[in-house]
Amino acid sequence: MTAMEADEVLRISDRYYILATSARIDDRTRVLKHGDLFAVFDRFGDVENAGSGGPGIYGLYERDTRHLSRLRLRLADGRPLLLSSAIKDDNALLTVDLMNPDIAADGPAIPRGTVHVFRALCLWNGACHERLRVHNYSTEPITLALVLEFGADFADIFEVRGIDRERRGRCLPCELSADAVRFAYEGLDGRLRRTRIAFDPAPARLDEKQAHFELRLPPRSEQTFRFSIACESPPSGPASTTLQPAAWYEKAAADASAALAQAREEEPEIRTSNEQFNNWIDRSLADLHMMRTETPYGPYPYAGVPWFSTPFGRDGIVTALQSLWMNPALARGVLRYLAATQAEEENEEQDAQPGKILHEARGGEMAGSGEVPFGRYYGSVDATPLFVMLAGAYFRRTGDAALIRELRPAIDRALRWIDDYGDPDGDGFIEYERRSARGLVQQGWKDSQDSVFHADGTLAEGPIALCEVQGMVYAAWRAAARLAVLVGDGERAVGLAARAEQLRSRFERSFWCERIGTYALALDGRKRPCEVSTSNAGQCLYTGIASPRRAARVAATLLDTPGYSGWGIRTVAASEARYNPMSYHNGSVWPHDNSLIAAGFARYGLRAEALRVMNGMFDASHFFELHRLPELFCGFARRPGEAPVQYPVSCSPQAWAAGSALLFLQSVLNLRVNGEESQVLFSDPALPEYLQAVSIRGLRIRDASLDVVAVRQDGGTAIDVTRKEGNVEVRVTK
Repeated sequence: MTAMEADEVLRISDRYYILATSARIDDRTRVLKHGDLFAVFDRFGDVENAGSGGPGIYGLYERDTRHLSRLRLRLADGRPLLLSSAIKDDNALLTVDLMNPDIAADGPAIPRGTVHVFRALCLWNGACHERLRVHNYSTEPITLALVLEFGADFADIFEVRGIDRERRGRCLPCELSADAVRFAYEGLDGRLRRTRIAFDPAPARLDEKQAHFELRLPPRSEQTFRFSIACESPPSGPASTTLQPAAWYEKAAADASAALAQAREEEPEIRTSNEQFNNWIDRSLADLHMMRTETPYGPYPYAGVPWFSTPFGRDGIVTALQSLWMNPALARGVLRYLAATQAEEENEEQDAQPGKILHEARGGEMAGSGEVPFGRYYGSVDATPLFVMLAGAYFRRTGDAALIRELRPAIDRALRWIDDYGDPDGDGFIEYERRSARGLVQQGWKDSQDSVFHADGTLAEGPIALCEVQGMVYAAWRAAARLAVLVGDGERAVGLAARAEQLRSRFERSFWCERIGTYALALDGRKRPCEVSTSNAGQCLYTGIASPRRAARVAATLLDTPGYSGWGIRTVAASEARYNPMSYHNGSVWPHDNSLIAAGFARYGLRAEALRVMNGMFDASHFFELHRLPELFCGFARRPGEAPVQYPVSCSPQAWAAGSALLFLQSVLNLRVNGEESQVLFSDPALPEYLQAVSIRGLRIRDASLDVVAVRQDGGTAIDVTRKEGNVEVRVTK
């Protein structure tokens, strides 16, 4: 996904990195999401950006546009006092408990704690719905003003991230009725965006900035208010004049909870002997459901809130791979969406070439008007081989030959891209060099401008061949070989498998660095290895390109003190010239990266190493609110009795951070689901000391279903099948 400079300073030549002026997303914020809509509230349930020290991130957003930039609840002339604030376990609701401060009124004063205010908010079908209850606990009647202040700035997400614009669109006159207000904005992309706020009951006074209610509450009584904030942004042309009123809170909340419950019923239930581990798994699953957005092609996991709540190719594929063992429906949606958006022609502005898989898609004004090149942008070198990898992994998991036949043209185009464009100099390695003057300089997953460098800290010059990308191409060719057999093309299968082995041999000769005990980060444009110890090498184990005799060396290097912080494996080892624990990609810790590395360790039989990585991440999850691992955190060494150091503008929730818990569990159990042959395979499973048992109920394999329990006993882990329906075989090997 689009990245940050190590020092978070915007550079003229790389305009699209996140600025540090934006408000931090941390445990002071409350996030909701449904579909293309997401909201960032403060703990009071308000949206307040004044005094944030920058543009401020709070608001209600749809398709990269902030439709609500201000929402403040006031009792009399002051802010209520906060009692508590929480997101429901399934991420469907935000609830906030407030009470009044001491209020000096024209009549009798209202002592602190007399009035309880309960706010409940949810997102559903393009609108934010709120129910607000005000309860008088006094034995006397009270009269009180309740005011809701609001505003809509229609800022593009790139503006919120800190980019200054020379021009903006125009705000249209506000429309007022007795019970609603509507803001409108005509963007430079020609689209009309509107925000409609409706009230029930109608306020006593309503203008363009606030709704004013007069409360007269008898003793021990309450009054309820409902607000609905709808985002109206048709794809093109004028907005509809026959907009239907949004459902009020009760129906929206019920529908949202029912939809989440139904989605969970389609997945296996995971329960363990450790309640904290259960909380981690449950939060991860809830976040994956929240980040899922229905598209015409099926569900797609948007990358992360707030900066990346949109489709990203790499992120969607990795998230689908992480969760594939338990629910392949997400992978199906990702594959179909990316096939439909695959590049068809060369376009330098978009870094697009025929067959290339999408990097990101944006729907905001700045993308639509061409101010940023990310309407559809293809500046990822790895998304295309990852697409083929996912197709192969999906077929192994499901045996769904029909989808593979549907995707065959897209898979063939992706393979042709690797051949025709991925290796322009013909040296046998896939490399990148941006073509768009406004695109990303670095086009691997570490896409910060300074993420590829030599041992002395000098930035590498392109074209760049990243080590993990060679592994992805190796895995893609192997997957494509298996799929070629499916469609009866045995000759092609043999050729693809041979190419994979040839790449593996070249990779070992060119990338192994004995001096640092691991694979080089990359080869630069002059084919010189970047002899830097990074987490990239760990992902070479995930794809299987690493030789077995060197896999253990890579693991030892990554888990040595410079590479391992105590919480996780750093993106760059502390011994390297550009190491900075506070950087985005040069020393921080990313949960998804660690999950892929742990899966790679398990692939090579490195059980203790995989457990160590999972243990660090599980420990870290205790210190983040809701047990929610963020996109990344700082790479400082673990200090006794202290929490991991948070990264200031990390996305949270974030899809592949949420998917990490599922891949960690799969890795330590060494669990594979083979839908082609209706098998569930456990290879030398291992559980950590804090997990006595893990139960997986309702695991589906084609038309079959089963329940299994993994139990630690006699120094090992036993697998017990407690229920089996349909044709499925369970095998446990050492």
